[in-house]
Amino acid sequence: MVKQSIFGRVAQLAKANINAMLDSAEDPQKMLDQMVRDYTDNIAEAETAVAQTIGNLRMVEEDYDEDVQASSDWGNKALAASGKADEFRSAGDTANADKFDSLAKVAIQRQMQSESEAKSAEPSITSQRDVVDKLKTGLDAMKSKRQELVSKRDELVARAKSAQAQNQVQEAVKSIDIMDPSSEVGRFEEKIRREEARVRGAAELASSSLDAQFNSLEDLGEQTEIEARLAALKGPKSAPSLTTGTSE
Repeated sequence: MVKQSIFGRVAQLAKANINAMLDSAEDPQKMLDQMVRDYTDNIAEAETAVAQTIGNLRMVEEDYDEDVQASSDWGNKALAASGKADEFRSAGDTANADKFDSLAKVAIQRQMQSESEAKSAEPSITSQRDVVDKLKTGLDAMKSKRQELVSKRDELVARAKSAQAQNQVQEAVKSIDIMDPSSEVGRFEEKIRREEARVRGAAELASSSLDAQFNSLEDLGEQTEIEARLAALKGPKSAPSLTTGTSE
């Protein structure tokens, strides 16, 4: 009963579809950790069961070999006793001949008994050998599955850590994003832009005032030149000639 239970568990675990089980799991990593522990425990239990089954098989095989050997030995003894009886009978010693014939019969009975015991053990040996082979195959499959579980668990843990690290980097980038107006850097940049705009406005205003002053100067210079030329035109006609006045 115990062997059947172990055998059934080995077969079930060896055929387990790990990917399908992971797809339906809420927390694959925890499930893998638990499955690794379960497989490790079941492998240890299965190894004990397989070792016990192998030990029992070897005992039955030893008994079988002893029965086979005993059958051969009793056959040789029967043959030797029968031969001795024939010698005595040939010599006319009927009493000893009958005695050794009786010994030969006893040896034959023992031979038949050993043969019977060996023959009756054959089905059990065949069955146990089949069980041992299946248990060994299942145990190897369980170990392979456990290794698969360990690899998947390590892969999953590595991927989870990588995803966590990427998320931390993204969060850090968001916290220092200069394009984010809600961040300190964004507000500082906006303040600088406003100050730069004020300076540009003041410079533009100053430039406009200076141009106006220069334009006024240009207009004043032009008016002065006009007055000077007008005076020059009027000068020779309005002023008396000094030379004419003296000669009179």
